[in-house]
Amino acid sequence: MFRLTPVRSGALGLLAALGLYAAFSAEYFGLEILTEIAILSMLVIALDMVAGFGGMVSLCHGALLGIGAYAYAGLTTMTGADPFLALLGAVVLTGIAGFLVGAVCAGSQGIYFIMVTLAFGQMAYAFFFESAAFGGDDGIAGVPRLDLSGLGVDLGDSRSFVLFCMILLALVTLFAAHILRSGLGRTLVGLKTNEQRMRALGVRSWRAKAYTFGISGMIAGLAGVLAAQHTMYISPGLLNWTVSGEALVVVILGGLGTLVGPLVGATAFVLIKHEVSALTPYWHLVTGVILIAVVMSGANGIFGFFEAQLERLRNRSKPAVEGKLKQGSVHDA
Repeated sequence: MFRLTPVRSGALGLLAALGLYAAFSAEYFGLEILTEIAILSMLVIALDMVAGFGGMVSLCHGALLGIGAYAYAGLTTMTGADPFLALLGAVVLTGIAGFLVGAVCAGSQGIYFIMVTLAFGQMAYAFFFESAAFGGDDGIAGVPRLDLSGLGVDLGDSRSFVLFCMILLALVTLFAAHILRSGLGRTLVGLKTNEQRMRALGVRSWRAKAYTFGISGMIAGLAGVLAAQHTMYISPGLLNWTVSGEALVVVILGGLGTLVGPLVGATAFVLIKHEVSALTPYWHLVTGVILIAVVMSGANGIFGFFEAQLERLRNRSKPAVEGKLKQGSVHDA
């Protein structure tokens, strides 16, 4: 079961403080990078819910991101729907898509689960790539942002938009933590540990997996909506399996099954992407070397490594503190 330990709470607080500082101090390019981090963070939180806590390694979360983006873009540009209603519709639609994928794939495990989710993702990619109604490989341009002028907020401003994305990211993180600490989250971890035993206890594994995949799909869909609003343009490339592959790399890089780690991984990945790519076009090699080093070290990602080190220090200091307390009680006696 997910536990919001003091270390994880502190890490979340530190990330929030750094994000707010960057949001109010950065210039245009820095705000664009911060927006990219916030959107990617949402996607990897969605992936960590199913892969890190449920053991369901998915290669279709890029497609879920793309479905959310296309649903929002289609509803706003083709039907003239209100952007807020289009956002809600896109999130619900992506949640339904995630639920169906989870229900179909629930009986698969390991490499077979990965391949089935990859097949779903490529089917969605092929559909939008070939669909003339959705612009084919040209995509859809002119995607509008939400109109919050009634609240005195102009999302056309980069700083306002990144703050909006960060608020939604904070709400998504709290929502994901609540789900993982609920009965559904405990069931999901139980299925990952010993699915046969959970079935013997009367748990319908497919239902728990499908519900979790549906919730994960809703979060990925929201990330897709924000991605569409960010660039005001979408293309089938959003649904490519490489997007899912990058998200999986980010989750592993940050710390699988920690919920906080993916946020660290998203930050590190985007910063490496932009800073190293300014020096060399082979920035993927640098990311690969770092990922290999993290995996070979045996640590659970960057955050998992620091979390383990802090826990080790705490365990070392505990006997010393207990010994001093015992000595003090002996002297008092």
